[in-house]
Amino acid sequence: MAKKKKTLDTLVQDIYDKLDTLTEGKSLDVSEETATAFGEAMKNALLHWSGEHPVNKPTLRMSNVGKPSRQLWYDMKATDQKNSFSAATQIKFLYGHILEEVVLFLARLAGHEVTDEQKEIKVSGIKGHMDCKIDGEVVDIKTASGFAFKKFKDGTLPDDDPFGYMAQIAGYEEAEGTQHGGFLTLNKENGELALFRPQDLDKPNIKQRIKTLKAQIKKDTPPELCYNPVPDGKAGNMKIARGCTWCRHKFVCHSDANEGKGLRVFRYSKKLEYLTHVVKLPRVTEVTDEWKKV
Repeated sequence: MAKKKKTLDTLVQDIYDKLDTLTEGKSLDVSEETATAFGEAMKNALLHWSGEHPVNKPTLRMSNVGKPSRQLWYDMKATDQKNSFSAATQIKFLYGHILEEVVLFLARLAGHEVTDEQKEIKVSGIKGHMDCKIDGEVVDIKTASGFAFKKFKDGTLPDDDPFGYMAQIAGYEEAEGTQHGGFLTLNKENGELALFRPQDLDKPNIKQRIKTLKAQIKKDTPPELCYNPVPDGKAGNMKIARGCTWCRHKFVCHSDANEGKGLRVFRYSKKLEYLTHVVKLPRVTEVTDEWKKV
C-alpha cells in the first residue's frame, strides 16, 4: 500500500512528533546521507553569507516591493549607498541563514517534501528568489524574536507588516500558480514553530502593487508618509511612529518637522525618541546634533 503523501496541514505537528523520539531517549536514526546533506547546506549558507556582496544601486525586487512606498522611493533616490549594517547585524544575518537550514532539515526529517530552494521567479519584470516549496506549496522561512513570532502564530501579520512579507509571498505564489502557502517561522528564543497560511483576501494584488510602485518611483516627489506622527505623552508633543524608528531615511523624510527644523532627538533611559513637534521640552538630554550625523 502506497504511503500517503504529507501536506502542510500537519507540518509543525509532524516535526514535533518526530522530535518526541529524542524526548523518549531514542535515536532519530539520522542517516549518514542526511547528515552529509545537512552539512553541505551549512557550508553553502556560510559561503553565501561570507562572500562578496557588491553595493549596487537599489532596485525593486520581490523581497522589498511590499515595503512602504515612501521608504522605497528614498531607497531608490539615495545617493549614499554605503553598507550601513553593523557587525552585530552581520552576525544576525549569519545565524538567520543557519537557522533556515535547520528548519528545512526538520521538515525533511518529518517526512515532508522540500523542493525549489532559492528558485528564481519573475512577476511583471520584478525578480525574486523564493525560499522553497514544501509539499508543493510556496513556503517562506522566517526566524523571529518572541514578540515578532506572535504575529505569525496568531495570524495577525497582515495587520502589522512593515517589511512587506505579504507582498513577497503573493509574488512567489503568482509566479508559481499556487495559493495555499505560507510562512514557517521559528521563535529564536524558545525553539517554537508556527505555520501561518494567510487567506487570499489578506494578500495584495501583486501585479497592481508593482505597477503602482513603478509609477511612484519615477516621480520627483515622494509618496505620502508611510506612518503619521503619533502623540508623545499628553502635553501636545508628537513623535514619529514605531515603523519609522529604524528607517535610515527618517531625518530627510521628516525634514519639515518642528516648523522646518527637522526631527529633534531625545535620549531616554532605554530608548531614543524622535519628536516632530515639541510643545513641552522633555526632561531628558537632547542629542539631535549627535544623531543627525549617524
